[in-house]
Amino acid sequence: MTDSLERTSDEQRAWLDDLHRRYSAWFRARLVHRYGAQDADDLVQDTWLRISRLCRGGEVRAPRAFLLKVAANIASGRHAGRVRLEQTASDVGRLDSWGVQEATQGESLLARQIVMSLPQPLRDVFVLSRVGGLTNSQIAEQLGISPKTVEWRMTKALAHCAAQLRR
Repeated sequence: MTDSLERTSDEQRAWLDDLHRRYSAWFRARLVHRYGAQDADDLVQDTWLRISRLCRGGEVRAPRAFLLKVAANIASGRHAGRVRLEQTASDVGRLDSWGVQEATQGESLLARQIVMSLPQPLRDVFVLSRVGGLTNSQIAEQLGISPKTVEWRMTKALAHCAAQLRR
């Protein structure tokens, strides 16, 4: 099967709908097997988003291989982003680099504990933003997720931190 990507927007939408209808269940199952359920859901969504932006030229002769390759590229980008995040976090070391300069030792420890209690995806976004000083777009690029996902995760991270401080 050869699917041409040079189409009008209606044809692109129809092509994507057909591709999704035919391969979405198979694709998700493959990603769950390879990356686990939570990562698979994010990868599925980001893959379809990326494909929808790529629908302007070329052909897809092997749709399954194409879907898996796009997902693998996204996963690879996320892994590289996590490695950079870990390097950045290990370089941080002191709370004053987060903008808290006159914290007591207890406050410093509490802040670290709160940040470390964040789920990994939220912590990645929080540290890249607050420690690394990256914009949402830069974080999205580095982690291989959409800027909207970055916003959502940051909102959740800040809510979590605020709730922990109220305790």
